[in-house]
Amino acid sequence: MSTDEAAEFDETVDLLVIGSGGGGMSAALRGEALGLRTLVVEKADYYGGSTALSGGGIWVPNAPAQQRDGFSLDADEVVGYLRTITGGLVTDERLRAYVERSPDMMAFLEQRSRWLEFVWKPGYADYYPELEGGSPQGSTINVPPIDLRSLGDEEEKLLKPLALAPKGIWLGPKDLRMFYQVRQNWRGKAVMLKLIWRMFRAHVFGDRIAAIGQSLIARLRLAMKERDIPLWLGSPMTSLITAADGQITGAVVERDGKPVRIRARRGVIVATGGFDHDMTWRKEELPEVDQDWSFGNPVATGDGIRAGQQAGADTELMDEAWWFPAIQWPDGRMQFMLNERMMPAQFIVNGAGKRFINEAAPYMDFGHAMIEGQRSGVTHIPCWLITDHRSWHRYVIGGHLPIPKVPFAPVPTGYKMVQAWLESGVVKAAGSFAELAGKIEVPAAELEATAARFNQLARSGHDDDFQRGDSVYDNYYGDPTLANPNLYPIGKPPYYAFRIVLGDLGTSGGLRTDEYARVLRPDGSAIEGLYAVGNASAAVMGRSYAGAGATIGPAMTFGYIAAEHCAHRISGPSGNGTSGSAVGTGEGAARTGAEGDEQTIDTTGGNR
Repeated sequence: MSTDEAAEFDETVDLLVIGSGGGGMSAALRGEALGLRTLVVEKADYYGGSTALSGGGIWVPNAPAQQRDGFSLDADEVVGYLRTITGGLVTDERLRAYVERSPDMMAFLEQRSRWLEFVWKPGYADYYPELEGGSPQGSTINVPPIDLRSLGDEEEKLLKPLALAPKGIWLGPKDLRMFYQVRQNWRGKAVMLKLIWRMFRAHVFGDRIAAIGQSLIARLRLAMKERDIPLWLGSPMTSLITAADGQITGAVVERDGKPVRIRARRGVIVATGGFDHDMTWRKEELPEVDQDWSFGNPVATGDGIRAGQQAGADTELMDEAWWFPAIQWPDGRMQFMLNERMMPAQFIVNGAGKRFINEAAPYMDFGHAMIEGQRSGVTHIPCWLITDHRSWHRYVIGGHLPIPKVPFAPVPTGYKMVQAWLESGVVKAAGSFAELAGKIEVPAAELEATAARFNQLARSGHDDDFQRGDSVYDNYYGDPTLANPNLYPIGKPPYYAFRIVLGDLGTSGGLRTDEYARVLRPDGSAIEGLYAVGNASAAVMGRSYAGAGATIGPAMTFGYIAAEHCAHRISGPSGNGTSGSAVGTGEGAARTGAEGDEQTIDTTGGNR
């Protein structure tokens, strides 16, 4: 780190937000509303971060959308629920801040912009709904779909999913559940007709409708545009700037190939995401991560975490991620394994040919089981989902639609297994369990015994071994026509095995923070002027996952909280930031900080 006396700045703002995902944008909107001159800078040429690639759910117990429906939860019980699933890894202060302030965040956004509207569709349970404080109705909040034409020129700068859906194809969260039931009931068939209509409209009327994470980010961006909050794309932070007393006073950002020194009078909020795609770093933290199987933002390589560490920050949970079992197709494309693990006639085996978990368990738990199993000396990465031809005809598996062959369909159709899948080795097919065992390299006798035991349990209607189907969460994507939506015997061959790898939604360990999102040193003291939210910070969920949206909900909430704390920071004569009441907001409110000794903290180096 180099010392720079009497440093000069090229730009001065009150609040500098680094990263344009849900957490960064929420922080910017709150900061601007409190009168702070706010700037958002983004490393990529596109805005949205991992939020734009996500399902767009926001886990907020007691959200205004729930309250409008007359639904409420006991906040103390929700804190207790989080305390239970996090197992003491997260302070009560952080848990309570999240539970108490997340509804405020959502109410603020709704009031701040006409673009920000939130809806609750009850029924998608929390991931542990049987625990006290958990909810069978769920607390996942979504945004409605939006026509991306509303963005104007900004549409081209929205980070798009790596696998784009065909023109006109979009599914909201509830549509998706019904879509998976296309062979079970009329509601699934109705969704299929709806998709055909949407494709027709898109081609005839030019609709460019987006849902889930794309809609959430589009709406946040439109709200920023309403408020004239500047966003610099293609502008990576290359270093933080710290004063001699340790206070963070700004950052160096590369813009148009030139370094720009930005002074942040009230604070810097790091919302840069995790280190999803820095595989050297990831393998250092968790050797079981064998390949880059992350669904996270392609430019998430840990810049913000690295900068915080070099500023003296502590880190937590660096071996952790938002695990999500997945299929990796021959072209490298990743696909979630979610509904498939809840469908009835399947079981999943490790390298010993044995079941090792409730297949329908929350994806975080499933990922942990894969890691722990791998450490036992038995191959669990990959593992294999075993099913039969009847299921192939009846359920959506790997994106295949169980309908007659449709020429030029955008997804696989027909009743034969996709030949390219077989040729790639991602799927194996066989006429017996013994033959299948040879193809996936597990003991034949064990696989046959596992299949026999599974069928015995399925006929009884209860999974005595792993309790699959006992939780209402398990049932969500199951077969509603069955007494136990998650259990049915495997029948006649051919049998299929789908290869499952250890995917993730991004890393979830990072800078250690407090209930105000302030970045902390190992001794627990705060680094003044520095905040971290989202995957740049260690997750408030610890090593668990409360419900759908438990990544985006905390990112947005702590972005909101961090901006408020920045607005109430006082910069003293020596440049030391202290917590207290604001002496004012906006232009001139926080101009008293000294421009004394400073040093740069490089984010591009290898020190972690």
